[in-house]
Amino acid sequence: MIRKVEITELEKLCELSRQTFIETFAKDNQAKDLEDYIAQNLTVEKLRSELLNPNSFFYFVEYEGIIAGFLKLNINQAQTEYQTDDSLEVERIYVKQAFQGKGCGKELFDFAISKTKELAKKRIWLGVWEHNHKALKFYQRYVFKQIDRHTFWMGTDAQTDYIYQLML
Repeated sequence: MIRKVEITELEKLCELSRQTFIETFAKDNQAKDLEDYIAQNLTVEKLRSELLNPNSFFYFVEYEGIIAGFLKLNINQAQTEYQTDDSLEVERIYVKQAFQGKGCGKELFDFAISKTKELAKKRIWLGVWEHNHKALKFYQRYVFKQIDRHTFWMGTDAQTDYIYQLML
């Protein structure tokens, strides 16, 4: 089940954001860089401002009644790299390790595609780290095309994200 994240669930969102980010990237990054990124980007204050932005949308996915992951979508000026008025960005899509392989990621992504259509957008885009092979394979199944790349700063480490786009 997918449901909108409410402001009263801010602490849950913050905890889940940190947990899934660490689970996803800790093994491939320096601890200090990871800590710095989390301290700057995954704080209650920062997530509150994102959650209150009318052009950003957060959703939890539940598996057997337990919050298993979340999704963050952006439109218009909330996009981290503004594309066009007819585009929607999937900025974050994370599933706890314990729930990976249970269809939660696919459920979230299919929801993102539905939301894109519901909002009358024609394209969906996202950035994915060049070394996140599991995610790259996942998006390639949806026939995303790489249209660009950009630098993503993990603390002091400049990393390359591929920009993928899917036309609907």
